[in-house]
Amino acid sequence: MGIKPSYIKNLGTTLLNKQAEYFSKSFEENKKQLASSASIPSKRVRNRIAGYITRRMNAKKRT
Repeated sequence: MGIKPSYIKNLGTTLLNKQAEYFSKSFEENKKQLASSASIPSKRVRNRIAGYITRRMNAKKRT
């Protein structure tokens, strides 16, 4: 998989801190939420941030 760039982590963490109640453990739902709540012009970057948020939400469940 690899290491995620810092801008993905920074944006994802910032969005989780501000709007955690709007995100879920589903990638598809997080993608839709990002499209409506943040202005991210690139689909690839939006999907990477949604994936990062999904992983963080699922990691919370395990701990």
